[in-house]
Amino acid sequence: MKRGISLALAMLFAAVPAAAGNIYVVDYEYQADVNVFVVDYEYQADLNVYYVEYEYQAADEDELWYIVDYEYQADVKVYFVEYEYQADLKIYVVEYEYQAGWNASNPWQGRLH
Repeated sequence: MKRGISLALAMLFAAVPAAAGNIYVVDYEYQADVNVFVVDYEYQADLNVYYVEYEYQAADEDELWYIVDYEYQADVKVYFVEYEYQADLKIYVVEYEYQAGWNASNPWQGRLH
């Protein structure tokens, strides 16, 4: 009986959509929704990203990323490319949350959550 309830709860939670802002890093480019390149300077980026510690902090925000452990938890799957020309999106990782945000218009604006 307990095993059946546990299985039912696990299936229920797996069916619930993940909270916004969840990012999963894939191993291969073909698995990704978006290819990302990390630039050296803030002015080179399309998006300044701040990594948050808790999932709720990233809700409905493109610039606040929470890295999840499993693909099914993700809103967006990203692959970090080696060269800038391979990227759909260029990011710069900022030190403080208030620095995060879009620097330039991009087709991915509003779609990362």
